[in-house]
Amino acid sequence: MAYRFWCGECGFKTPWLSESQGSDRQLEHYEKQHPGIPPGGHVEVNRKNPEGGGCLPVLGIVVLLLIIAAACQR
Repeated sequence: MAYRFWCGECGFKTPWLSESQGSDRQLEHYEKQHPGIPPGGHVEVNRKNPEGGGCLPVLGIVVLLLIIAAACQR
């Protein structure tokens, strides 16, 4: 999944990133733009992220290759 962090003090938002990258960018923003204020705002989750497919496509390819290998040995 991808995450976008929004600043609670201004209109800043991070690009879609991993959770740790987005959090780091938000912290950097607060240190530069709002020193002394604890980070706030909200986090938006992109559940339609193409990178969020997990291992299911890889598992499907492995099964398909095993079927092809088994069929070629007959």
